[in-house]
Amino acid sequence: MPAENAPEETAPAASGQAGDDGPGVRPAKGEQTRTLILETAMRLFQERGYDKTTMRAIAQEAGVSVGNAYYYFAGKEHLIQGFYDRIAAEHQAAVREVLDTETDLEARLAGVLRVWLDIASPYHEFAAQFFKNAADPDSPLSPFSSESEHAREAAISVHREVLAGTKTKVPAELVDVLPELMWLSQMGLVLYWVFDRSPGRERSYRLAARGAKLTTRGVALARFRVLRPLVHEVHELFTDFLPGMSQAAASRKNAREKH
Repeated sequence: MPAENAPEETAPAASGQAGDDGPGVRPAKGEQTRTLILETAMRLFQERGYDKTTMRAIAQEAGVSVGNAYYYFAGKEHLIQGFYDRIAAEHQAAVREVLDTETDLEARLAGVLRVWLDIASPYHEFAAQFFKNAADPDSPLSPFSSESEHAREAAISVHREVLAGTKTKVPAELVDVLPELMWLSQMGLVLYWVFDRSPGRERSYRLAARGAKLTTRGVALARFRVLRPLVHEVHELFTDFLPGMSQAAASRKNAREKH
């Protein structure tokens, strides 16, 4: 970054370290600035489109220097990653009502998918605009990219909890596999939602309900030992060929071997 664009604030929001003004003061200010930049970017992406919005325009609208904007987000792609992370965090918080009260697997999964659609609703038009960028498998905007790993793992963890709290018996050998397949199914729902033009995205909600029912049946069938190799083969197919997924699988394997 050029010297003239050096950030005006010197404490990164994610550092978690206290500045000279006392514990939590500077990081709190940094987080406020980061949030302001992110929310400004989301608004401009919706108004002008992703491709036509520049970092300079975002900085100007947010009332910060261009250098400060680049300090918190290295580029527009990183702003989208911030958006992914925020949606994932909001989803994790919002599903508590469902996961804390339901034990039926279909009800838990349907509730989790319905909550995601509720949270994502304000961003529907924006999602359609930047999807052509996210659809590029080499783009950091792809939900399967290594850059999206944090948000992806947060989403998969929700599905782990869906299974962990259900009264449906899940074979031990599939506990690590099924949540990823359930997340991939959710990505199919997201793709449909992006292009859904039905009033209130009503068809997406119907798809979520039917998808939850189908997934529940699949999990129930997995109790038959003869079908478990098929589940593993489907999972291996995705982890071998989807960018980012193979790296994540390798990382988890290495972690297990170390322990």
